Amino acid sequence: MPSRMKTRRQPAATARLPRQLLAGAAGKSARRHSRGLTTRRAILRKAVNIASLEGLEGLTIGKLASALHISKSGLFAHFGSKEDLQCAVVDQARDIFVEKVIRPAAQLRGLPLLRALCQNWLAYGEQKTFPGGCFFSAASLEFDDRPGAVRDRIVSLMRKWLGNLEHAARDAQSAGEIREDVDVRQLAFEIQALAMGGNWSSRLFRDQTAFSSAKAAILRRIDQVSKNVPLRK
Repeated sequence: MPSRMKTRRQPAATARLPRQLLAGAAGKSARRHSRGLTTRRAILRKAVNIASLEGLEGLTIGKLASALHISKSGLFAHFGSKEDLQCAVVDQARDIFVEKVIRPAAQLRGLPLLRALCQNWLAYGEQKTFPGGCFFSAASLEFDDRPGAVRDRIVSLMRKWLGNLEHAARDAQSAGEIREDVDVRQLAFEIQALAMGGNWSSRLFRDQTAFSSAKAAILRRIDQVSKNVPLRK
């Protein structure tokens, strides 16, 4: 019986080569993915600015490609349809809203949180985070009667925002900072209505005092329902 053939052992460097190649390929893939995300964010930031001025319906892949000086096919690689682009723009606007309005107040609770959310919202509008004013104020009016995925996204986000205001007010009520007889859902509705009114006046009339007027009205309304807080004049 012939003796068993011995398997020749590969040199260590050769044995490691496939793994090194695999690691290198993974690294390149990760870098490409990172560059792709950076490019997508840049595209969406431009798209949000256009949509804030011309509306989501006014935003087309052709118009965005022209503004960015890239081909339509390059954009189709990121967004397969106009609706996909619109939904991605809404999501991008949400991320910016969270960064500017919600995150800075994340450590607060109750009445301080409610005040901070209102003040941050108005500052975000007054500072023209978007050139066309509050993105969601405009998008809410544009899509209020247009069924579909874009409207569903806007409705969901606005409900969450109203829920944030209501939750902060309810926590303040539980902590004894807001009177027990106050309807916190109604309070959240009033705050949002005043803020939307400030954005409307700022955009339609180019009223430079619109946001400060809205801020004064909102804080006065909060003082009216708060315990042991002197009313603002």
